[in-house]
Amino acid sequence: MGLKDKNTVLAWATFIMIIVGLGLIGLGAYRYADVAGWGFASVGVGFFAIAWVFNALKGRV
Repeated sequence: MGLKDKNTVLAWATFIMIIVGLGLIGLGAYRYADVAGWGFASVGVGFFAIAWVFNALKGRV
């Protein structure tokens, strides 16, 4: 199975974190219109930042 490769694991982690980040930003924009929406959106942006780091680590580990 190809999941033993560290780059494959990082690629899947990056993909999953982008999906979760989009979901959180979507929740913040459409579901919660009050102050909680800002929190959801900021956490979603944080997921994007961590996914960016995972993507940068591909090929280095």
